[in-house]
Amino acid sequence: MTDFLLQLLEATLVTLKIFFLTLIFSIPLGLLVVKAKLSRFKALAAITDLYIMIMRGTPLILQLIFVYFAPYYLFGVSMGRFTAVIVAFVVNYAAYFAEVYRSGIQSIPAGQNEACAVLGLSRWDSFFSIILPQVFKKVLPAMGNEVITLVKDTALAQTIGVAELFRTAQNASSRTFSTLPIFIAGVFYFIMNAAVSKSFDSLEKRLSYYSC
Repeated sequence: MTDFLLQLLEATLVTLKIFFLTLIFSIPLGLLVVKAKLSRFKALAAITDLYIMIMRGTPLILQLIFVYFAPYYLFGVSMGRFTAVIVAFVVNYAAYFAEVYRSGIQSIPAGQNEACAVLGLSRWDSFFSIILPQVFKKVLPAMGNEVITLVKDTALAQTIGVAELFRTAQNASSRTFSTLPIFIAGVFYFIMNAAVSKSFDSLEKRLSYYSC
């Protein structure tokens, strides 16, 4: 049992790496995507809209397989399994975060942008200094749901052979002919999601000074 728990802890580190790297890259990328989607340039907005539609309209497991195998079959270039997982997760979650941001941005009264213009603020300063903090407060619950989903989605990394938490539990279950390892892995996922939930609850309280 001790050896098994050590294996689960090592696999949990892999799961956490997937989780944090996905957040680090997909959250800012989502901002760029939503800016492109709301762009005045129709072609850019249409391309971005198609990208979001593909990411949201196809299973993440299919995207993982495509990202891992497509470079080899199209260009003869192999991508590492872990790298492929991060790329697939980032481009997928960036699309979801972009839609979350969009709902928040469009909920801000247009008068605030006009007021920023009257004060002489640039569009860039207006967005990042005035609009974005309010948007972040509004979309925090939806962001929390996506992040909780991400914790569970990390199990899909096993599709292309990455030894994360769930794959390790499955292998142990096959060796011992017992479902206990899978239930223990479930406890690990629950603990991680409980930490995420508490973190977002704390953030919501800290940002409660925004009245809008």
